[in-house]
Parts: sequence; structure tokens; C-alpha cells
Amino acid sequence: MLNKLWPLFIIISFIFAFFTGNIEKVNSGIFESTKSAVELSLTFLGTMCLWNGIMQIAYKSKLINVIVKILNPIIKKLFPEINNNEKIKKEISMNIVANIFGLGNAATPLGIKAMESMQEINKNKDTLSNSMMIFIVLNTASLQLIPTTVIAIRTSLDSNNPTAIVVPVWCATICSIISAVIFTKILIKIKGKNKI
Repeated sequence: MLNKLWPLFIIISFIFAFFTGNIEKVNSGIFESTKSAVELSLTFLGTMCLWNGIMQIAYKSKLINVIVKILNPIIKKLFPEINNNEKIKKEISMNIVANIFGLGNAATPLGIKAMESMQEINKNKDTLSNSMMIFIVLNTASLQLIPTTVIAIRTSLDSNNPTAIVVPVWCATICSIISAVIFTKILIKIKGKNKI
């Protein structure tokens, strides 16, 4: 659907610009936006490289064990079905930490690994387990203490105070994650889904 909508919007924009005499503005807008896109990409690249590196160091060192111990009570409460599967706990913990630091791009591969591991122990392969549903909700609501991506965007756009959004992000993500988990747990109980 979007494959048809975007080209249509572009064609309409060019036709409208041509008939209103704004074709030069369209050309300058294209070049300015490509410059902004490259600058934004470079800002993201640096931020993502830094945090991906930190996440890899944490995963390969004993720091991941400390993180798992800290998050273990939360993981036990949210994912009672995974029992004592340390591999899945590590993957979930790394994903949660990546989301807490606002690293959506870094959290995605970690989340995929965790989902694959949960699918391996899922008894009903064509249906999401309760743990998988909670995990998807956690990733969607995504508690963020340091919204790295948003700060990087604001920095690239020359914001006077790029970190001004930190406290509102805390409020929004805490509210969203609490309400999302509560409603998901309620729906799981109502539907009586199979547990892994």
C-alpha cells in the first residue's frame, strides 16, 4: 500500500509545485533534506556504534550476570513460564537494558534472539506463548531511562537543550509499560492461553 502512496504523493507534489511556480523550492528542499538525512545518519551511526559496543562488552563479560541478577525478580514475575532457562534470561535482560538506554536498533537483534529461544521451548509452535506475548508488549511499550535515539535526533537538529525530553519520556514510558503489562496479563488470564 505504501509503495503506491509515496510515489503518488511525490508526483502530486511535483505537479502542484510546477503549477504554483515553486519548482525551485522543491529542488532546494530535496538537497537540504538529503544533507539533513546524511547528518542524522552519521549522528545515529556514532551513537549506535558506541552503545552496541558497550552491549557486546556487557554480554561477553561477567557484567551480564550482574544485570541478570538485578533483573531476575522482574523476569521471574513477568515470565514465570521460562523457569530457570539462563540463556533466555540473559537474552531478555540484554534486550531490556538496550531498551532502557533507548537503543531500539540495538534492542531488535537481541529481541529476535530471545524470541527464537522462547519459540524453541514453545509447546504450541503456531501460537505465541504467554512469555512471547509479554515480551512483545515490553518491547513495544519500552521503558526508557536514556532516550538515546531522540536525544541524537534533537542534537542533530541543533536543539538548545536536547536532553529536555528525558523526564517526560520517563513519565510516558513508565505509564505505558505498567498499563501494557497489566492489560496483557489480564487478557492472558481471560483467554487462558497455553503456557510454555
